[in-house]
Amino acid sequence: MIRWMLLILFSLIFIAEARLESKVFNVKSYGAVANGNTDNSVAFLKAWNDACNWNGKAQVFIPKGTYMLNSIVFKGPCKAFRMGFVIKGILKAPPYPSLFNTDKWIGFLYVNKLTLSGGGTLDGQGASSWPHNNCNKDPHCPTLPITVRFDFINNGKIHDLKSINPKGGHFMIFGSENVKLERLKISAPGDSPNTDGIKIGESNNINITSATIATGDDCIAMISGAKNITIFGVHCGPGHGISVGSLGKNDGEKDVQNIVVKNCTFSGTSNGLRIKTWAASLSKPLRASNFLFQDIFMDKVFSPIIIDQAYCPSHGCSNQVASSVQISDVTYKNIKGSGSSEIGVELNCSKRKPCQNITRVDINLRPYGGKGQLKSLSSFVNGACYGQQIPPSCVG
Repeated sequence: MIRWMLLILFSLIFIAEARLESKVFNVKSYGAVANGNTDNSVAFLKAWNDACNWNGKAQVFIPKGTYMLNSIVFKGPCKAFRMGFVIKGILKAPPYPSLFNTDKWIGFLYVNKLTLSGGGTLDGQGASSWPHNNCNKDPHCPTLPITVRFDFINNGKIHDLKSINPKGGHFMIFGSENVKLERLKISAPGDSPNTDGIKIGESNNINITSATIATGDDCIAMISGAKNITIFGVHCGPGHGISVGSLGKNDGEKDVQNIVVKNCTFSGTSNGLRIKTWAASLSKPLRASNFLFQDIFMDKVFSPIIIDQAYCPSHGCSNQVASSVQISDVTYKNIKGSGSSEIGVELNCSKRKPCQNITRVDINLRPYGGKGQLKSLSSFVNGACYGQQIPPSCVG
């Protein structure tokens, strides 16, 4: 009886959704000009506001052409049952960082059932900003805008878009739940600083599939509060790999848990699979746990597998203490390919909180070029190895 009642309920919901009227809100109808020079923020916001207040399914539509767009935030909650934002053309940010006083170029805030798509391009025009992006050395450096931020978005999707040359990072997902990112093409020069591909924080149930990421920082970074993250079929390189962290620099950070990275390729990256925590003392315990890295191919990667619990990117950290972050229940399975340094596996864990239950299964990492053998380094690691181990990382 309950099964039939649920079936009827879902059928009624489906029928009700199908009957909702759909409407397209073309930004050109609101005065948008596709000449690559005119700021279209007012026109885009007018289209968004009308779409957001539509009682049905709404789509903001950006046709082919090149549109200049200043920093803008598209806010909800929306009356519309579903919101679409379809980009067929090219959106360009103003080239100069002095024109921004915010951490984002394009923001979406408090929207449910939002889809960002269309096959278009987001051009952050970041080259003039990169000389100012020296936050690893200067703690007072200006915050440069991320191309797209999803803040507090539930049941969202970003797919079939291209992001190039951001001033800061490409995409940020924060405070969100049930978001899918599919078939994204993300690119910036390998030496462009702090241009993370996708960064995830304080978010639950985020899925990334079939993305191609070539950038100057982490291809994907999962920071404080990221949980239940699945990454599948990603090609990373150049870049700094797929990272958990950095974690443990400040009090108030949240655990990172339940991460799956499968069927991914790294080409010419500085790191492959990296977990990084600061050598700092925290007032409350912090955990990074339950990670699976499986079916990974490395091609000329400097550090294919690395846990770094003394992370200090500026190499100027003083009064370092053992990291307070507890890393546990991490599995590396079927990791193959080549490394470009002497070290294939480096597990530098915390003396205060040794890594627990680190499992390595079928690891085959050889020197790029095929001569000799890579080394492994381990400290304060508890765990086990099974199957092939090249280089050996479980000793004794």
